[in-house]
Amino acid sequence: MISEAQFAEELRIIISNAIREDVGDGDHSSLACIPATTVGKAKLLVKDTGVIAGVEFAKQVFNYVDPNLKIETKINDGELVKHGDIVFYVEGASQSILKSERLVLNAMQRMSAIATKTKFFVDLLEGTGTKILDTRKTTPGIRALEKWAVKIGGGENHRFALYDMIMLKDNHIDFAGGITKAISKTKDYLKSNNKDLKIIVEARDLNEIKTILESEGVYRILIDNFNFEDTKTAVKLIGDKCLTESSGGITEDTIRQYAECGVNYISSGALTHSVYNMDLSLKAM
Repeated sequence: MISEAQFAEELRIIISNAIREDVGDGDHSSLACIPATTVGKAKLLVKDTGVIAGVEFAKQVFNYVDPNLKIETKINDGELVKHGDIVFYVEGASQSILKSERLVLNAMQRMSAIATKTKFFVDLLEGTGTKILDTRKTTPGIRALEKWAVKIGGGENHRFALYDMIMLKDNHIDFAGGITKAISKTKDYLKSNNKDLKIIVEARDLNEIKTILESEGVYRILIDNFNFEDTKTAVKLIGDKCLTESSGGITEDTIRQYAECGVNYISSGALTHSVYNMDLSLKAM
């Protein structure tokens, strides 16, 4: 996984690029009618239900735009919210609050939706020992926010990007000339480049599970698009040789049954690519 420093840099890039995109050479609506000396206060109002996420990110946005803005937090990331709740107050230069508003809302609405959906899946898995993972199926440019939201909702992050973990999927295996060759070439590559990356290998059937197990050094086997019975068989074959992960078309109706097959993880792109933004607003007081 990426380091805290790398993650912090991703957030800095997101904020600076978003402000560049939205503000350009100035928020002329505010500049035209609000004196620079005007001080105001606003509240983040919840108009929905779910898990709030993005509070800490909002603080970073406000600080980036104007370090003199003051935030009073009432509800923290990961807490359940309902219609009418006030998450925080922000006070300071009115122009600065308005300049920050859209980025704060866009980010928090999206992050809260992801955290809420993740919490729903986590609750479905309660008691099974199986953990929910996100994927790389994220919105380009804001992956750090979406993966942060998954963690706030109680899920776990898969690899952040292509550079922090090896995942040998069907196309890698076919282009490399088979599973054994793909794994062998990967080990040679990591050794020659002095890289210490975990290796995940996708299996499309039980025979591929057996082939993967013939090679050492695989961290996790991705049991992809298996039915329930074959998943149970795969888990028994793998035993404690490495970790297991189910994926592929798993829904809220089937996720519990896949977990009960004994897999360590279930990954779901739906955590980040199929959500409806939470309704939030920033209201002047």
